[in-house]
Order: sequence, then C-alpha cells, then structure tokens
Amino acid sequence: MRNRYPLVPKVLGRRWAQPAIARILIGISLGMLGGGGSILTVPILSYVAGMAPKAAIASSLVVVAITSAVGVIPHARADRVMWRTGVLFGGAGMVGAYVGGRVSLQFPARALMIAFGVVMVVTAIAMLRRAPAHPQTRVPCETKLGPALVQGFLVGTVTGLLGVGGGFVIVPAMVLFGGLAMEYAVGTSLVVIAMNSVAGFVGHIGDAPIDWPITLAVSGVAAAGAWLGGRLVGRIDPAILRRAFGVLIVIVAVLVLVKELGS
Repeated sequence: MRNRYPLVPKVLGRRWAQPAIARILIGISLGMLGGGGSILTVPILSYVAGMAPKAAIASSLVVVAITSAVGVIPHARADRVMWRTGVLFGGAGMVGAYVGGRVSLQFPARALMIAFGVVMVVTAIAMLRRAPAHPQTRVPCETKLGPALVQGFLVGTVTGLLGVGGGFVIVPAMVLFGGLAMEYAVGTSLVVIAMNSVAGFVGHIGDAPIDWPITLAVSGVAAAGAWLGGRLVGRIDPAILRRAFGVLIVIVAVLVLVKELGS
C-alpha cells in the first residue's frame, strides 16, 4: 500500500517499523493510565503507516485489543482489577461497540476522521484537567449495575464508531460514578477496552481490508509498552504522563483536523 504521506522519511525502514517508538509510548500510557495513548493509534496507522482511514480504524481496534489484554496482566497479578465491574461495563460496551462498528459503515471516511479529530480535542481537554481527588481505598466497591451498563454501552459505541479504546472516558467514569480508586479503575478499564475493541472490530468486518503484517507488528510493540506501563504504576507520577500525552494529543488533533477539513 502506497504511503499517502511521502514526506515521511524512508530511512525509518519498513512501514511496520515507522510507528514503533510512538506505539511503545502509547502502550506505556495505556498500561499506566488505562487509556489516553490509544487514541493516537488511528492517526499513526493512517498518516504514518499509510493505511486508508477506514482500514486504520478497523486495524486500530485489533491493536488496542491486544495491547489492553496484555496490559491488564500485571494489574491482575497485583490485584488491581475489579472483575465484576469490568465484565458488566465491558459486556454492555461490546453491544455498543458492535453497533458503532456497523453504523460507521454508513459514513464516509472523511467524516469519520473529522469526528475522530473532535474526539481527540475532547480527550486532550480531559487529560489536561486536574484529576479530582479521590480516596485511594484498598478495598474498593464494585460499580452498580445500572451505571455500569449505561456508561459501558455509550463508551462502546464510540469505540466501535471511531476505533478508540475509550479509556479516557472509562477511567473517570469508574472513579467519579463507580467509586473505584484510581489504581483499580486503570486496571479494570483495560478489561473493558479489550472487550470493546474485539466487538468493535467484529462490527467492522467487511468494511475495509486489514494489513495484518503491519497491524500485528504494531500490536506486538504496543503490547510490550503496555506491559512495561503496568509495571511502572506507582513509580512514575501518572499526572505528569497524562499532561504530556494531553499536549501531544492536542498537536495531533490539530494536524488531523487541518488535513481532513482542508482536503
């Protein structure tokens, strides 16, 4: 597949290697924060790896699913995953993600990318805002059934429609409305993100061909970053990483919107 952006230096090597450093950083962010970095997957696959927009959205769901599944392992081993909340939230999210994936077939690629840019701006604002104080209890409560199902479905719909993990919504929802401490919300959100991404990808089947060598190679690099991110929880201030990625997302969002609105 021809790269749509020939100014990307060829010296970076094969297309699967071009986004490697960025995916490691995104994987670390996913492992430490339960989201945020995964929203950069679509721009990387589209603008760096040269995939068509709809193929990038579908492929990103594979990458995020694998990355999240690997990233949850160190959290589970440290007993930072609330499985009942994750399954409830993720089960409703899978329904929404499948619906979102099917709905996306009705929209042109350019409209989806513009919507994606808008979601990136909202994400950046959420990540740059000061996180609300929340007591870090060692025995958190599970999220109630009603809120988990409603929030899970809405987040899943966004996941399937635009190919984002949704962690930037899941984590605050679990902290503010579910009563989970931040460290538990991060680990639990990875379960939800993996479930949503799988369902979203199923909803995209038949929409666009998947470049599996690139997708799996990027997934492997990102998964390594997610594992490392999970191991680094408690050693690096998540607020610093959150703000840094917030600034990066703002920059990428501006580039996406300028490119798509100007085309």
